[in-house]
Amino acid sequence: MAKWVGQCPECQAWGSIAEVGAARTALVAGPVTAAARPIGEIDVEAARSRPTGLAELDRVLGGGLVPGAVVLLAGEPGVGKSTLLLAAAAQAARDGAPTLYVTGEESAAQVRLRAERTGDLDPHLWLAAETDLEAVLAHIDAVRPGLLIVDSVQTMATAGVDGSAGGVTQIRAVTAALAGIAKERSIATVLVGHVTKDGSIAGPRLLEHLVDVVLYFEGDRHSTLRMVRAVKNRYGPADEVGCFALTSEGIVGIPDPSGLFLSRRPDPVAGTCVTVTVEGRRPMLAEVQALVAGSKLQNPRRAVSGLDAGRVAMVLAVVERRGQVQLSSSDVYTATVGGIRVTEPATDLALALAVNSAADDQALPTDVVALGELGLSGELRPVPDLGRRLAEAARLGFRRAIVPTGSESAAGVELFLARDLGQALVAVENLGRPRTVRRVDFSVVAP
Repeated sequence: MAKWVGQCPECQAWGSIAEVGAARTALVAGPVTAAARPIGEIDVEAARSRPTGLAELDRVLGGGLVPGAVVLLAGEPGVGKSTLLLAAAAQAARDGAPTLYVTGEESAAQVRLRAERTGDLDPHLWLAAETDLEAVLAHIDAVRPGLLIVDSVQTMATAGVDGSAGGVTQIRAVTAALAGIAKERSIATVLVGHVTKDGSIAGPRLLEHLVDVVLYFEGDRHSTLRMVRAVKNRYGPADEVGCFALTSEGIVGIPDPSGLFLSRRPDPVAGTCVTVTVEGRRPMLAEVQALVAGSKLQNPRRAVSGLDAGRVAMVLAVVERRGQVQLSSSDVYTATVGGIRVTEPATDLALALAVNSAADDQALPTDVVALGELGLSGELRPVPDLGRRLAEAARLGFRRAIVPTGSESAAGVELFLARDLGQALVAVENLGRPRTVRRVDFSVVAP
């Protein structure tokens, strides 16, 4: 860094140091790998995606795996990453593409036993248990695979780089080497990555920049539901979600997961409200539950499951202050059904109505959904993709919806429009009355 010096540190003379600029080296043009061509003459067939045979995984990838693409799949231990990739490897092998599965965390016999249990054995599926990068490259030369799976990148190490396996230097070197091989030989490559306590990918942030696709595999250990979420995708949408069910026989895709997050009851129950959340581009119905019980504690308990705790606290404050619902002396428990995690603001209204229903012990009708973002002053704000949300609700038999004022009507759904939380509570009181119109606007009701 440049620094002013008035006195020479050697001879102690003042004003004797002069600034001299470093000599610049002229840049010389070097050899090119391929001549530049008009963009219309570029062959795109080599970049076409190949379906994996798992429809939900193809949905997230944007159609399938692209030859030469490097995919990073991250998730917590035991969530099912190896099971999913073993199923994808076996399907690729059945399609005739040589597939190399390299495991650094299990023995080859352990992977073979899992493959037998899930029915993922195929003669074109090659298995190797290695933790040395040079040995992995030798296997690639021998098998010449079309699909390479490395489970996991944190267990691999190379002798040419200092540090132990899993360190920042080793992870960077191994990933860069595998990405270079994938591009050079047009091998679709999937790397399994570990995650830290806060859920982010372990290792340097550069790891996500070296790969083409970053996927997160999410799921609750106490639920069979699993979700693959794309956060980076150079070949397709980066906001897509795929749903799977993890069973003892393997992993299967769920093309229509909405019904998993609803409690089917013959009679309405107080403290529940159905909303429509959007995961990626897929609308899914979710049920929000609340329980309000009297508390003898000085600080009543607030328990949250499947929702954002900070947003729940904000909604409870708005319900108490703007909705005149007394919660200061009560324990409040909130949760979702089916293990889904709902964090988007569009579900605020459903949570508020569920809490109000639990406090009053008055159930909402079973054919009603609620959508809307709740502000601190109690106002309701529009939500994106309302048309698709209401269409999904109508498909599953819901015929009425409480939505913010200004929302567009949807076929098969009667709208109850509300400007704020107070008008939404008025709408709830009118839900049991006979329906004579298809669009009821409560914005004219005095606050």
